[in-house]
Amino acid sequence: MKKVGIIMGSDSDLPVVEKAINTLKDFEVPFEVHVFSAHRTPVEAKEFSANARENGFGVMIAAAGMAAHLAGAVAANTTLPVIGIPIKSQNLGGMEALLSTVQMPSGIPVATVAIDGAVNAALLAIEILSLGEPELEKKLADKRAKDTATVLEKNKAVEDKYNS
Repeated sequence: MKKVGIIMGSDSDLPVVEKAINTLKDFEVPFEVHVFSAHRTPVEAKEFSANARENGFGVMIAAAGMAAHLAGAVAANTTLPVIGIPIKSQNLGGMEALLSTVQMPSGIPVATVAIDGAVNAALLAIEILSLGEPELEKKLADKRAKDTATVLEKNKAVEDKYNS
């Protein structure tokens, strides 16, 4: 199975990124995690991205706040799918990261999830990998069925309480 590469611009992003890590662990998807900054370690970020396919990766996740150029820098250096996680900031609440991540020029796509949307980033990465891994598709279907059952249980509890 191909790995998911996870890059964050700073270790301060780790509390959000851990949600993606835990989701990948739950699905038994192999991954590597790195701290590479598009601005402070551009050479390392470029080398990791440029060699990702040859090193067994199938999808990249890039998480960054503030200027948030990391996902774009990764996408510029690989043809693998890149999923950006904009990280919430103190000053602008993550809107700057969201816009920097989602507003990519034609030819360099980055799939972008919600601000701090690490679980969805991991699930999207798993969905992409599931195209060639039938057991992952089954795990995704099982998760959806479990999520549906949970919501229906909550619905029943609310109906029982409020609908006479």
